[in-house]
Amino acid sequence: MLADTGPLYAARDPNDTLHNRSQRELTQLKSLNLKVVVPYPALLESFSLVMRKLGTREARKFLVQVVSTAILENPTTEDYQQACINILPYVDQDISLFDAVIAEMSHRLEAPVWTYDHHFDRIGAEVWR
Repeated sequence: MLADTGPLYAARDPNDTLHNRSQRELTQLKSLNLKVVVPYPALLESFSLVMRKLGTREARKFLVQVVSTAILENPTTEDYQQACINILPYVDQDISLFDAVIAEMSHRLEAPVWTYDHHFDRIGAEVWR
């Protein structure tokens, strides 16, 4: 299971509209004994978002929690290159390069993405629901 920024952030921010959903899904992931893989780009993006919206102290707590509970995974050079190619045809979509890289990792690792972002469906990534 590859984690996207949305669920990671929502799990940390009790005021996020998707907080309760993310907490339920974390419980479900644990009960199904599914491992959460956090791609480093999602970790970087999530940490920055938590720091900007919730402050440095919460960002540090977030980092400790993720590092101690998830598997961290680097994209390959090929993941980055293929993501750059794959994103180009979507001229009418605001798909981030972060998402394109995670989608490419999802294909390579044959693992679904835990996300709330509809763009993953558009670019053909398997989404965990």
